[in-house]
Amino acid sequence: MKSLTKNLLAGLSVLLPILLSVQLIFWLVRSIESWLRDTLLLVLPESVYFPGFATLTLLLMATAIGYSNRWHLVSGFWALPGRLMDRIPLVSYLYGTIRDFVEIIRGKSFEDRAVVWVDLPGNASKVLGIVTRTGSNKESRLGGLMSDDEVAVYLPMSYQAGGYLVVLPRDRVSSVDMEPGEALKVILSAGLGSRN
Repeated sequence: MKSLTKNLLAGLSVLLPILLSVQLIFWLVRSIESWLRDTLLLVLPESVYFPGFATLTLLLMATAIGYSNRWHLVSGFWALPGRLMDRIPLVSYLYGTIRDFVEIIRGKSFEDRAVVWVDLPGNASKVLGIVTRTGSNKESRLGGLMSDDEVAVYLPMSYQAGGYLVVLPRDRVSSVDMEPGEALKVILSAGLGSRN
């Protein structure tokens, strides 16, 4: 019986990530199709439209926007919807949270030593975190509240969409040679992920 349970769990550990990933992709594609199909059919004949067309269109648009965002004049245009959302009270909180999370994944807006070990006081333990601000950066609201020798470190929690922001003296952190997006994957998977 013990061997049967062990084999079942081993099989599930192989199957579940695959099945859940495929299911998530199908859900995402179906959602995009349902959101964009009617809009695309306003400008395209139905004979041209095929399943997956809306998803393909969205991916091409996102790539074109990302490419054109490098030019100063165009990037200002793409920033307009975000500025509008930043002015709407409840929407600004939701939009800002999603924008900041995507920027963390992209590795954008990080200080120099972005991924660090945080030394815990009183023992030899350490926690992996991401530096979001330094006290020497007075342009941000948080940087203005910190002294020059302090850093703000985000400590994500494993298997959760939460974490802690701690402000520490610089000498309590040591740099790690890792991209912020990779660090998030390691932390969120509790270090169980494989090297890719």
